[in-house]
Amino acid sequence: MAKKKSANIKLVLNQLVSDIFEKNNNQLLNYKQVSSKLNLNDQESRETILEILKEGKNNGIFLEPEKGKFKLKELQNFIIGTVDMTADGSAYIVPEDEFEKDIFVAPRKLKNALHGDTVKAYVFAKKSGRKNDGEVIEIIKRAKSDFTGVIKISDRFAFVIADDKKMMHDIFVPLADTHGAKSGQRVLVTLSDWPESAKNPIGIVKHVLGNQGENNTEMNAILAQYGFPLEFPPQVEREANAIPEEIPAAEIAKRKDFRQVLTFTIDPADAKDFDDAISYQKLPNGNYEIGIHIADVSHYVIQGSELDKEAYSRATSVYLVDRVIPMLPERLSNGVCSLRPHEDKLCFAAVFELDEQANIQNEWYGRTVIHSNRRFTYEEAQEVIENKTGDHAPEMQKLNELAYILRDRKFKNGAISFESTEVKFKLDEAGKPIGVYVKERKDAHKLIEDYMLLANRKVAEFIAKKVKGKNKLTFVYRVHDSPNMETLNTFANFASRFGYKINTKSDKEIAKSLNHLMADVEGKKEQNILTSLAIRSMAKAIYTTKKTSHYGLAFEYYTHFTSPIRRYPDVMVHRLLQTYLDGGKSADMEFYEVASVHSSAMEKRAADAERASIKYKQAEYLENNIGTEYKGVISGVTEWGMYVEIEENKCEGMIRLRDISDDFYVLDEKNYCIVGQRKKKKYQLGDEVMIRVKKVDLSKRQIDFTLIPD
Repeated sequence: MAKKKSANIKLVLNQLVSDIFEKNNNQLLNYKQVSSKLNLNDQESRETILEILKEGKNNGIFLEPEKGKFKLKELQNFIIGTVDMTADGSAYIVPEDEFEKDIFVAPRKLKNALHGDTVKAYVFAKKSGRKNDGEVIEIIKRAKSDFTGVIKISDRFAFVIADDKKMMHDIFVPLADTHGAKSGQRVLVTLSDWPESAKNPIGIVKHVLGNQGENNTEMNAILAQYGFPLEFPPQVEREANAIPEEIPAAEIAKRKDFRQVLTFTIDPADAKDFDDAISYQKLPNGNYEIGIHIADVSHYVIQGSELDKEAYSRATSVYLVDRVIPMLPERLSNGVCSLRPHEDKLCFAAVFELDEQANIQNEWYGRTVIHSNRRFTYEEAQEVIENKTGDHAPEMQKLNELAYILRDRKFKNGAISFESTEVKFKLDEAGKPIGVYVKERKDAHKLIEDYMLLANRKVAEFIAKKVKGKNKLTFVYRVHDSPNMETLNTFANFASRFGYKINTKSDKEIAKSLNHLMADVEGKKEQNILTSLAIRSMAKAIYTTKKTSHYGLAFEYYTHFTSPIRRYPDVMVHRLLQTYLDGGKSADMEFYEVASVHSSAMEKRAADAERASIKYKQAEYLENNIGTEYKGVISGVTEWGMYVEIEENKCEGMIRLRDISDDFYVLDEKNYCIVGQRKKKKYQLGDEVMIRVKKVDLSKRQIDFTLIPD
């Protein structure tokens, strides 16, 4: 009865609003006007209208409550967008429609919206000389409800100061919901309520992470801050533990058997999950059969299972400085699926027959069973390659020769070689950094990379060419757009100051000159800055069902097939490939596109978490070196300071402009430098400077330097 009454009221109300709106769209509509039309008393009218207004729109018109009345606004003045908070508590709403302009929203008009939230905002009529202003009228979706931070407890209440710099409000926590936390500890809190009249949101402590400054606490805080769970749900662990390690004979009978073919893995010394192996045999015709065998995760992780839902949610393993947070429980990642030596293992493989010039004569894709003869570390494999002696030396030499040909061909076709410096920490038993070193990439690393690239490229090509035209098969590709020319030209101008020329006439010329640059800068002080700026000038690689080329690798077709233990897109690729090998119909494109977008977002989040862990370890390393002087290179400039990377240990900190006392310095954004206003002295990106470690804030993962004048 109530529903029917509400529906009738809605019809009458919509008509009434439309009639009034046509006459005067600034008119205020009060409850009495509505009550007489709807045959209701004022209170009933008020409650019914408010209930209907929760939907946010009526016949293309929005009613905004205002002092006991309703103000009418056109719905076309609304946008849906994402909140981008600024340091002063105001925000910009970035519209979903890329052709719309950002809308500025003052703090008091945010309606409790937080950074990253999807909101509906009303756009005010623009007054001359003013930016586009608006107000949030509905929070459609919260970006996050969990926050890490430090809890402060008093006699009557507690509150959490969030680590997230974009979270402008302390989170109020009732004493009953502190989960046993002690004042000053780091916690994970989830928002439970935020009454409209309240200044602060209310939260519940979900997890006490531990005492500030302890390694385990800080690493878990980083994971929680970026939304990665700290443990697997019990039902997921139960599912994983129920999977038997023994492979049934019936399953082996369905597969191509490679157990008698020489097979080995090459991985980092501390690796526990081995998800790729290479098989090698010389054929009677003089060619070489090389198999790239990848752990068959999709055989064990069934679509729709609890294991699968958890893997989808995480989408990737996370690699922090001192630990790996796997996408799959350890039972699978380090056990059942891992291609450990001297054990029979199930794989999905791409097998190629290559001639002496590394041309593909035959290719085969399908499920295999292998038995790895040897587990090489990169260092061991490198020793065999360099000394030409040791386990499987002749086979390793030939694999390396063919890899060199594949690599040269890739670069001739326009691939770009980005060799950025990778910094590693030596940690003591408590996880404290006691040393820093730069990781070297040698032939053994590149050999594995070249065969993985071959498998990824050919699997993508095999599916893309299987069915053409409108009926093409749904697939998950890894794509990389060509760079934005304006950004690239800015980079080219900057690189020219160091004597490097970037030819931007064509894609091939860009790639060629960038490769020359990468080779020339190797080992020089400007290597890291120029490499990171070059990478920043490129588009970001993403997962999608829409096939385009991979600019950075110069491949027309590319996917991720080779790491399903640590990446969910690879699991999807395996499932799709098997479906099509079995003659199945094209999969639901919308489902796989949504999954691809999610995977791309989680990949970025994992990279941010990894960077945060590096920043923390850098701060921790320099905490015992306050007052020490170092030579560094300016690695970034902003309106409030300049970042400097120490040459010796690659730790990065900031010199704040207000701390440089010989002049008043401002940012010259276009020329990547800061300039003194009186003496015109410049500090430019890439310049060498001497610094002193001034201050370290571990909780904020910040390092402050003082500039030592020339």
